Amino acid sequence: MEEQYKISDPQVLKVVAHPLRVRLLGLLRTDGPATASELGRKVGESSGSTSYHLRELFKYGFIEEDDEQRDGRERRWRSRHRYTSWDAVEMSGTAEGREAVRIMHLRQVEMVGRVMEEFDLADWPREWVDASGMSDHILQMPPAALREFHDKAEALLLDLAARYADDPEARLVHVWMGSVPRTRQEDP
Repeated sequence: MEEQYKISDPQVLKVVAHPLRVRLLGLLRTDGPATASELGRKVGESSGSTSYHLRELFKYGFIEEDDEQRDGRERRWRSRHRYTSWDAVEMSGTAEGREAVRIMHLRQVEMVGRVMEEFDLADWPREWVDASGMSDHILQMPPAALREFHDKAEALLLDLAARYADDPEARLVHVWMGSVPRTRQEDP
């Protein structure tokens, strides 16, 4: 599996920003290869619907057939990349690019909401409850400080994942980072 799929075409970003497609791709990345029927059951859609959207993901290079785990009746699909990325500055050069990034950001926020809605503290041992959670901060920072934060946080995250990869208590976890400047509220 390749590390990333860097998108520079707003149309391609819009393809993956479709609500069902982004969910299907996420499931293939986290849960591994699956057929349209298996994915349909997970997302509550028909296999015909999931099959159509999987073919669109395939057409644009997000997924591929999994030849190692062939199913005699149905295609088994897998993700080609661990994650999708794009250059927001590059995309912001056109109205279409700005719209594609906005839609993708909204899909990401929807996914965060879905994951947090499904997270039940009662299902997890104390250690996981204590380590999990969300926080928000409103700070005065220039763009350079925010870029430094994102770079250092990502480096730390990758370092910790590598150091603890073989820990028997390790689980797949969702980690989100997001920041945007606050819309300035004018005084009345």
